[in-house]
Amino acid sequence: MFDRIIGYIRAIFGESGDIPLHEPRFQGNERKYLEDCIDSTFVSSVGKYVDEFERIICEYTGSNFAVACVNGTEALNLGLKLAGVMPADEVITQPLTFIATANAIRYNNAFPVFVDVDRHTLGMSADSLSEFLECNAVHEKPGVCMNKSTGRRIAACLPMHSFGHPVDLDRIAEICRRWDIPLIEDAAESLGSLYHQQHTGTFGLLGILSFNGNKIITTGGGGMILTRNEEIGRNAKYLTTQAKVPHPWEFYHDRTGYNYRLPNINAALGVAQMEQLPMFLEKKRILAQNYHDFFSELGIETIHEPPGSRSNYWLNAILLKDRAERDAFLEYTNGRGIKTRPAWTLMTKLPMFVNARRTELRNAEWIEDRLVNLPSSVIK
Repeated sequence: MFDRIIGYIRAIFGESGDIPLHEPRFQGNERKYLEDCIDSTFVSSVGKYVDEFERIICEYTGSNFAVACVNGTEALNLGLKLAGVMPADEVITQPLTFIATANAIRYNNAFPVFVDVDRHTLGMSADSLSEFLECNAVHEKPGVCMNKSTGRRIAACLPMHSFGHPVDLDRIAEICRRWDIPLIEDAAESLGSLYHQQHTGTFGLLGILSFNGNKIITTGGGGMILTRNEEIGRNAKYLTTQAKVPHPWEFYHDRTGYNYRLPNINAALGVAQMEQLPMFLEKKRILAQNYHDFFSELGIETIHEPPGSRSNYWLNAILLKDRAERDAFLEYTNGRGIKTRPAWTLMTKLPMFVNARRTELRNAEWIEDRLVNLPSSVIK
């Protein structure tokens, strides 16, 4: 069976050489805009392409503000600060995620709390979130949610849209409102994904995107803070540029800022990539359907977009019967040049977070044992 799968993947992506998990596609105006950027000499944090990239992302996502950052991790780090997360606070997130989600919490000297995920979304479970809060949270005063078990403030809820599949945002947002907890979306992987026709990253106080080299579009490295909140949007732009007070020549800074602004040369790449995003999304849906049809014949389950959602299908995934079959499949395919990957090791199994508070993680552990990501580059 494994040989049949390898043959099918090679028929899609190529008969020889290694087949990567997800490689970028540069087939539009990338070279033209990069040359224009170089000719202008504005290749760092000032230039027309940074402004244009932010404008395009605002228009595409429906966000009021989009602030370009050097990468998604720093966008999330700053986003947590802008949401008011303070040292010793707690931030509720999920164990099945890329390490940047949990790291950004620790950058703010806050503590991650891990609740379970849903099998059909791969992201934060509203049931697990609600159960944790009912058992542990209390309104000590209006607008402030405290963990009565630890005495710490619960400062934010941070779900992540795994592999581009939206979490149950209606329920999670309602739970956050009820408990006065700001909702921050880690939408790093979900550019182009919709939940009830609204773009991910725009449901909470703020959200973030990533444009790393392996994402659906890339700026080489880059990220974006999305928000509809004017104060947060303006503060984000100000702080990412070292909190410099505008002046033609004076260097005066009135706050501790950050050198997080996306360079113009990276934004030039992003503008060209955004012009192709609708085509990328269409081809990814075709690939996802082809995978589904093929693996259904083998009796292997594929991951679908959740009900009420439209996923970008950034990475396609299958579910094997157990960890032993998962590991055998990973070894066999990678040994033959097909770069398949497992889900991330759960955050709660990493040495930095092994003692973190968590709920029962039955679904996350079940998924970790079975899920394999397949080559998912945009079909040429």
